[in-house]
Amino acid sequence: MNREALDKFFERGILALVLAILVFAPLAFGAVDAWAFLVVQGLTVCVMLFWALRLWNSPKPQLFWPPTCWAVLAFTLYAVARYFTADIEYVARQELIQILVCAFLFFAIVNNLYRQEFSQAISFTLIFLGMVISACAVFQFFTHSNRVWNLISPYGGRASGTYISPNNLAGFLEMLLPLATAYVLAGRMKPVARILIAYAALVVMAGMAVTFSRGGWAAAAIGLFAVLGIMLGRRSQRIPALALLIVLLAGGGFVAKNYLSKTVAYMDRVKDVADNGQVDLDMRRDMWRAAEEMWRGHFWFGVGPAHYNYRFREYRPPRVQLQPDRAHNDYLNLLADWGTTGGIIVLAGMTFFAAGLLQTRKHVQRTEKNLGGSGLSNRFAFFTGASAGLLALAAHSFVDFNLHIPANAILGVTLLALLTGNLRFATERHWLNLRTPIKILTTAALACGIFYLSRQESRCAAETYWLQHAQSPELSLLERAAILEKAFAAEPKNFETAYDIGEAYRMQSFEGVPEYQQQAETALRWFARAKALNRFDGYSDLRTGMCLDWLDRHAESEKFYSDAEALDPNGYFTVANIGWHYVQVRDYAAAREWLERSLQLEWDENIIGRSYLDLVRQKLIENASGKNPLPPGF
Repeated sequence: MNREALDKFFERGILALVLAILVFAPLAFGAVDAWAFLVVQGLTVCVMLFWALRLWNSPKPQLFWPPTCWAVLAFTLYAVARYFTADIEYVARQELIQILVCAFLFFAIVNNLYRQEFSQAISFTLIFLGMVISACAVFQFFTHSNRVWNLISPYGGRASGTYISPNNLAGFLEMLLPLATAYVLAGRMKPVARILIAYAALVVMAGMAVTFSRGGWAAAAIGLFAVLGIMLGRRSQRIPALALLIVLLAGGGFVAKNYLSKTVAYMDRVKDVADNGQVDLDMRRDMWRAAEEMWRGHFWFGVGPAHYNYRFREYRPPRVQLQPDRAHNDYLNLLADWGTTGGIIVLAGMTFFAAGLLQTRKHVQRTEKNLGGSGLSNRFAFFTGASAGLLALAAHSFVDFNLHIPANAILGVTLLALLTGNLRFATERHWLNLRTPIKILTTAALACGIFYLSRQESRCAAETYWLQHAQSPELSLLERAAILEKAFAAEPKNFETAYDIGEAYRMQSFEGVPEYQQQAETALRWFARAKALNRFDGYSDLRTGMCLDWLDRHAESEKFYSDAEALDPNGYFTVANIGWHYVQVRDYAAAREWLERSLQLEWDENIIGRSYLDLVRQKLIENASGKNPLPPGF
């Protein structure tokens, strides 16, 4: 095989691997689970390997390096540096791995998949993938099913396709709907292909509708109207765009009034927006305010990569009793996690990218004007549709966290990379001839990435295997603890595994078995490990205090409850457990105060607060009257 044929093989191999990632990730619940992201990570390593081999196979290798690449490189290096200073190593490393995967994919696509035929192949694959997933969502909606593969989605009445959350599905589809629409209106293709893409766009629109994601609807509308607005400004597409706009407005109004408005999900999500929607908005504002406080308290560098969820309890407002995972605003989440430094780098990247779009726009337009006067151009269709898709993602990011859903983030990175590569139409100055020193440096960077990601792949795969095995409901507490210890041996930085091991031993000890003291001591050691790995986890302090109370070491336990309260002052679970502690030391007046406060914070799910408050009240009556109001034996 000669060099030219081998180069083509590597190029096509990179395309096939990127397509495999883009197809697999959305089908695998958005690649949010560890096992799914491991597949994505492994495919990315293969992309990097093919790229490295292609560099040395080509007699005159080149590197395309527009300004946006500098911003991506800067943020990647900042992420590496920030990882080494993070408070919670494990979560910072997981975030770094995802950033490295996205960064290497971005550079690989910019430098290997810049041909127009590749952009078209990726676009059509994604559009028809979106159609298939949307068809699944429509089927879920009309059959009232919330089953997603082998799992059950908790969002009844709302379709989520192959995702668990309907909002995440909306984040995926909102990037594809403008892309499909642009190809229908401006793409240069045969009538049959245009009809198929139009049908796919219609199904994607239906899939978007049944998600009942208000943020997704708004973002998709912004992207769609951006495409139509551009097309209305072009003489050759003006009439079709105007006709489509009228059909969308009239048809959308008709479907919403006669069909969607009669569904329970529509009533909950749209008609009750003044009531329930306001509650939902208030909770999001609380999460945004917490992110803002984190940023202000750690202005330049943030609280740490992916640390928002683990630092949230310190900033928790009384209304928010759940763990938010993310801030539900990617921009505030960026500032909270990465600080002003990260925000400046991202803003610079967005500025470079926008400037590149403006520079490229006139060149893709000039090309389409010369195509027989038809005004049809796949290059212009992709440019318009992909830009509008990223605009929709940027808009949705104000109220959600789609950039932290791997499948959606990778789709956004792919569109970003393909559009960045279009800058070659405007100028040749960003091409770099890879002389031997630069080629060695590029290869070394790829080799380091391949080594690190492969090593982490092996480590995480072993941990994931044992963690999955530990979920079996047939296991006893001690059997589960033994399996979790194997997971911890594979990944000794996972504080959650250490906590779960301690909890298994604590629960076994609380059953009053003969070895309860030994098991409680073992639990204490594991909770201490969990605390050392994540010093912001107040639940480890709570469980330590509970074990000490169980061992009648009440004087020692007081400190741990105090530390837990400092880390989660408005958490009902923490407050309720402090009330439980005062029950153990028979300070019923203090217990009542803490338990009542826990019920003020959370009533519905607060089993500890309700059950122990009844007991405390009876004990206080008994102490006041000198009689025991409880049945004999209490």
